[in-house]
Amino acid sequence: MPRITADQAGGANRCAFLDMIAASDTGAALLPLTDDGYNVIVGSTPQHLILFPTLPDGSPDYSKHPDEFEAEEDSTAAGRYQEKYSNWVAYSKMLGLSDFGPVSQDLITLQQIREAHALPLIDAGKLPAAITLCAHLWASFPGADYGQHENKLADLQAAYTTAGGTLA
Repeated sequence: MPRITADQAGGANRCAFLDMIAASDTGAALLPLTDDGYNVIVGSTPQHLILFPTLPDGSPDYSKHPDEFEAEEDSTAAGRYQEKYSNWVAYSKMLGLSDFGPVSQDLITLQQIREAHALPLIDAGKLPAAITLCAHLWASFPGADYGQHENKLADLQAAYTTAGGTLA
């Protein structure tokens, strides 16, 4: 579940879309092992977790994006929605965010969806069209064309409806 509330996000469909992104891009197997995906770094597998640095009490350090370059993935992607460090720098300034904590990650992702003009489609339950508009943001979406594994629309729709999203 996203940490942002449905009221803060603008509705339950938006929260369900966030859950769907996490299930698609981070992967359902990693979510329970990584604070629901919020402290995972690209390249992680259930057998080999790569997580955010920790604070002395053992909790994840969400004070900033970890900015760890994973050579095998050629990426600095981190967090529930696999945000690259360069995006974090830009969006943290734009949105006035003071950390890379769960709510900040949710807000950045909602802003990216807003910029892709997909929020009205999500609100209306027009999932395939919203996914198409957001495919350039998440390599695991069908039609992303990043040369990585792309999930099927039916699988994304199942994750979305399981998370409480409604379809038109």
